[in-house]
Amino acid sequence: MKNKTESNGFPKIDKIVHEPARLMIMTFLYVIDSSDFLFLMRQTGLTKGNLSSHMNKLEDAGYVDIEKKFIDKIPRTMLKLSKKGRKAFKDYRNTIIELFKDMPE
Repeated sequence: MKNKTESNGFPKIDKIVHEPARLMIMTFLYVIDSSDFLFLMRQTGLTKGNLSSHMNKLEDAGYVDIEKKFIDKIPRTMLKLSKKGRKAFKDYRNTIIELFKDMPE
């Protein structure tokens, strides 16, 4: 797979994924498939507002699916990477690997 490049010759990095908090969120969701909001909040150490803001950006990009439902009258928000989000994460990972592969130690 050939990555897109910037005009300076460096691989093009998806800035939605690259932001540290969103990268952490996507990494968790990539590995665990889906999560409820509170579990992800505890795992990432983000506040409710911060996590919510980043989830909205990921949802707007089409990278996550957010499902709100009630379980025994208690609201529960489930988060999952979409097919597009899984591809974006894999592409991001491959881009980072490509960027560093020829770098001297």
